[in-house]
Amino acid sequence: MAHPFRILLGLALLFVLGAPAAAATVRVLTIQGAIGPASADYLLRGIDKAIKDSAQLVVIEMDTPGGLDTSMRDIIKAILASPVPVATYVSPRGARAASAGTYILYASHIAAMAPATNLGAATPVELAPGGSDKPAQPAGDQAREPPGDPKMRKAVHDAAAYIRGLAELRGRNAEWAERAVREAVSLSAPEALELKVVDLIAASIEDLLRQIDGRVVRTATGEVTLATADAQVEPVVPDWRSRLLAVIGDPSIAYILMLLGIYGLIYEFSNPGMFFPGVVGGICLLLALFALQVMPISYAGLALMVLGIVLMISEAFIPSFGALGLGGIVAFTIGSVMLIDTEAPGYGIPWMLVVPVALASALFSFFAVGMALKARSRPVVTGAEEMLGARGEVIDDMAGEGWARIHGEQWRVRSGTPLKRGDRVRVRARHDLILEVEPDKENDHV
Repeated sequence: MAHPFRILLGLALLFVLGAPAAAATVRVLTIQGAIGPASADYLLRGIDKAIKDSAQLVVIEMDTPGGLDTSMRDIIKAILASPVPVATYVSPRGARAASAGTYILYASHIAAMAPATNLGAATPVELAPGGSDKPAQPAGDQAREPPGDPKMRKAVHDAAAYIRGLAELRGRNAEWAERAVREAVSLSAPEALELKVVDLIAASIEDLLRQIDGRVVRTATGEVTLATADAQVEPVVPDWRSRLLAVIGDPSIAYILMLLGIYGLIYEFSNPGMFFPGVVGGICLLLALFALQVMPISYAGLALMVLGIVLMISEAFIPSFGALGLGGIVAFTIGSVMLIDTEAPGYGIPWMLVVPVALASALFSFFAVGMALKARSRPVVTGAEEMLGARGEVIDDMAGEGWARIHGEQWRVRSGTPLKRGDRVRVRARHDLILEVEPDKENDHV
């Protein structure tokens, strides 16, 4: 009786041992454009998901001119703490990993580049106005020597020490990393491979996975041997939250949202009870403040923008022969240029947006306020105020109070002068449903 049981047990063991192992998965995250809060949120959540799903590898496919220091450091912290290896791959051909991208490349467990790509130019650029202690940001493509002020030198030394620490951790060229910070130098893919800045050059993600198959990398939790030759590649597409953050996190979009918010609130306060401008303005302003809170805002630029809007609106109320309006346009334009106080790539407001918006704001302000003033100067045609000065006709003889027909309606009227039927009267005042009248100068009998 035991033999059939042993046979079944043996068959079960053979089935289990012979069953193919679950295919390893490689998650591919993509960064294109400036690195900011939306990019950091997308990458951090993608790495966390890969850790929970026990992925074999995370590949960050990158093409960036740089970005914000805070977002870059959040990404690097996630990479350094990840138990799943992270490979940063500068791709496609013609892509770059400038500034913040160079730091992320150095922090990754595996650094790879596609042919005809480049990296470098990692000199910090000061974000904050003079006297502020906000951290410096990685620069874009433009090479710049550290300026002579102590604050900028401090930022450069801090950035150089930071990238040197990453290079030593990953066993990469620390001397060139310092040059990328201090001298803003760049390298092509073959030069980067020759100087041991990157680990390999791959023509595609599939080629990258073939080359790193069997490689041993050290993560935060220990050594991991990669098995990526036959891994299943799973691209991770940004969800609606990441796409929304990317849209409103664009400085130009945040700038337009802020203007819509300011104008909406101004016209709501000018015309209480309209509701629609106030609701739309409040939503736009809150979205703009959410986006601008992570950007280096110049409050002097913001104040100039608000002053410009106030001056343009005041031009319609105060006869200044265009002085207030012209001053408002100038203040608004200068404030718009100063609003984002940074040279970090992808985080400025272009002139091609500032000038049309300034002109449109001026025209809209003059038109809207002009229409409001024109409407205010028109005579009242409805309501209690419209009855004042209205003419009518007495229905019956009266001394004190009686009845009169005004605007085709019968009204109870009061007069200090005796009136006869058919006398013409003019309304002087209204007391609830009783009108106070006086004889009209043209008091003709009908």
